[in-house]
Amino acid sequence: MKVLLPVFLLVALLAACDAPPDDDTPPTAVAAATLPGLPTVPEPTAAPAASATTEAATGAPGATFPPDEGLGEPLPTTEATAGPTVIATPDPETLPEDHPLYAHTLAGLRARDFPGGEIEVRQLMAEGAAFNRYYISYPSDGLTITGIMQVPHGEGPFPVAVLLHGYIDRHLYAAGADTWQAAGYLNQFGYLTIAPDYRSWGGSDADTSLFHMGLVADTLNLLSSLPSLPQADPEKVVLWGHSMGGGIATKVLVLDDRPLAAVLYAPNSPDDADLIARWGPGCRPGVPLVTNSDCNPGDYLADAMPPALMEAYFAAAADPAFLRHVSPLYQLDDIGAPVQIHIGTADGGELNGTPPEWSDKLYTALLAADREVSFYSYPGEGHAFERNAWAEMMARAVELYDGVIGGQ
Repeated sequence: MKVLLPVFLLVALLAACDAPPDDDTPPTAVAAATLPGLPTVPEPTAAPAASATTEAATGAPGATFPPDEGLGEPLPTTEATAGPTVIATPDPETLPEDHPLYAHTLAGLRARDFPGGEIEVRQLMAEGAAFNRYYISYPSDGLTITGIMQVPHGEGPFPVAVLLHGYIDRHLYAAGADTWQAAGYLNQFGYLTIAPDYRSWGGSDADTSLFHMGLVADTLNLLSSLPSLPQADPEKVVLWGHSMGGGIATKVLVLDDRPLAAVLYAPNSPDDADLIARWGPGCRPGVPLVTNSDCNPGDYLADAMPPALMEAYFAAAADPAFLRHVSPLYQLDDIGAPVQIHIGTADGGELNGTPPEWSDKLYTALLAADREVSFYSYPGEGHAFERNAWAEMMARAVELYDGVIGGQ
């Protein structure tokens, strides 16, 4: 098993998410013990969601979510769009292990273990027609990471879809934001879904994550925690990531062979140099909040970060040679799982999305590495797809997941 470590590129994109309706039923508190018994799995029905809009909510378990029924039928899939010319991506030279940021590189994470722990069910949030929703937590690097789990009705154990959300300012983020639509869709096809908040988001403990590696570590520890859930089949795990979450998923794939397939929806670039060029390296403590490429609101480095490490980080973030050691672009031959990439042609405007060129770069590099990859381009779609395009993407995702899981 290949694995990762904690590191964080306080650089990501604002991933638009969907506003829950005002009339949703508030969550119901239950004892954090075992999940309820699950009767027979109903015949799955496709469930594309409505178009995405910006959500402003708090990261508390009392946040409300939309109902899970009446989401409609998926559109038929079409052939993948042809991608750009294939380019070569050479491996970076070896970084000395005594480098001050070695632990925050892909090699440093690969040298680590990520044992995870027990997934604790803290609260029953909602009982739906197709699934039950729970507020959960699990351990990661000595931190407590919170998130949302949705369990389909039925016997189980169920295949697991880990859903990785995009960048949302922490003060606006609510557990489940940017992932609840995909979760409800996949639940109706028999997938148990878990959407971690990551460190510093929602109710999770706060901690620095250089080059997003801390968020990668939180995902790896979640994968190791899945055996603690009797309703989950830890041998049948897939990834779904939007925006920043797509970038995290790409790093997970080069470090860990447990995910059997991945859907990357408007993903971050596989080259961290692109992220820093677009959004800057993050914000030093005490620097006034501004909105420009030098400092993304909400992206402050932890005040407790040792000064020497902070200086090493800002130096590394300006060093193209170092950035190769945190960029999955140069290690894509380590990916064994099939990948789908979905991108809108109108994405990437005004620094609030992911330019289509980033998905092109990832696609061509995966082809150059002789990996299994499909590329889908959606004319006129932005960073959050409208209903028809979203339904088409999710239908393709289920087709990929079912094809892989069915072969296990």
